[in-house]
Amino acid sequence: MDDKPSLSISCEKTVRNKQIKVCIVSPIFNLLIGGPGRQAVAMAQQLIEKGVAVTVIARRLSGMENEQSGIAVHYVPTLSPYVYNLSDFSLQNFIISVSFALGAMARLFKLRKRYEVVQFYSASLPLLVCLPLLKVMRKKVVAKTTGGRGGKEAGGLDDFFLRPLLVAVFRYTDKFIAVSKDILNRLLREGFSEDKIINIPNGVDTEMFSPMPEMESEALRKKFGFNEKKVFLYSGRLVEGKGLDLLVRAIKKVAGQSKDVLLVFIGSGDYQEKIADMASSYGLEGFVRIEGTVDNVHEYLNASDIFVFPSLSEGMPNSLLEAMACGLPVIASKIGGVVDVVEDGRSAILFEPGDISGLASAMIRLLNDNELRLRLGKEARKRIVDSFSIDRIADEYIRLYERLLE
Repeated sequence: MDDKPSLSISCEKTVRNKQIKVCIVSPIFNLLIGGPGRQAVAMAQQLIEKGVAVTVIARRLSGMENEQSGIAVHYVPTLSPYVYNLSDFSLQNFIISVSFALGAMARLFKLRKRYEVVQFYSASLPLLVCLPLLKVMRKKVVAKTTGGRGGKEAGGLDDFFLRPLLVAVFRYTDKFIAVSKDILNRLLREGFSEDKIINIPNGVDTEMFSPMPEMESEALRKKFGFNEKKVFLYSGRLVEGKGLDLLVRAIKKVAGQSKDVLLVFIGSGDYQEKIADMASSYGLEGFVRIEGTVDNVHEYLNASDIFVFPSLSEGMPNSLLEAMACGLPVIASKIGGVVDVVEDGRSAILFEPGDISGLASAMIRLLNDNELRLRLGKEARKRIVDSFSIDRIADEYIRLYERLLE
């Protein structure tokens, strides 16, 4: 019998013997706003459950419940607290990021005795501003990157004219967490050394996001007014680059073959009005619904039949992980991050990004094949439980902190 302790036991023993103290710096720290914000909250909660001392520095947002139960969050007031999406590069977002970075730096200094490791959710402006201070204070610095931020984040610098300067400063980061192999390779191409990069995917709460009994699912379908429709669901930000216009065009093709279909959008963003206008111009008012931001995504997933994710570029989409954890069959674009999670034809159907015909064909195929839907959903759930549960991913984080503090 192998006497080597399991990963979880090993991590719990380490935390018990010498408590690890971590400060999470995340501009968005909220379960209702975007993948990074949800991921930051979920990981903080999981680390706390495993005995890690967690402190959080985040933006204070208006129009949102800021407090998170059981988590010590230090909120930074910034300009335009009503702006949630910072991924696009604009003057407004730049000013917001500067104000947050300066506020975060002040709090990192004030709270310096409460942490040994600082983990940034994005390797962008806040990291750039705070890194020199943290190195002077001899703190370990970890940056999780999804390669986004409008081409201004490590792993997604592309042809940004300040790229040489950013790379030179960011190299003082102790470890980059790349959420996908594609992001890892981008970091390598930008000149970061392999020993400073670790591939750790996003994780999902497989207890909250799990298949419900059929009776409960049927009750939810009635509650949401889905009735006898076959429901295609998209969950995520309603912004440019997510392929949402393609999805509306695809549902037009699907509706031409079946009148008992419904496309539901969950989330918010500046594309919301465009989606509504497209649906109206195509005469799809009865086939498209926009629910906005909801706090019960898991219920919508369990009330739906098929999850559709047509994004043109991603790090590792949380909404995809959540749908798969609920046992939903998935149709997704064949892009970085997605291909790390699913196997085409086994746990999802993939199509080439931007291919409206390919997307519509996949939707029609699943609509007409109940056996395939059941098989894909079962394999999707198994894939997430085996490799992407938040419990397992938190253990990988603890091992990383442990090695940095040796």
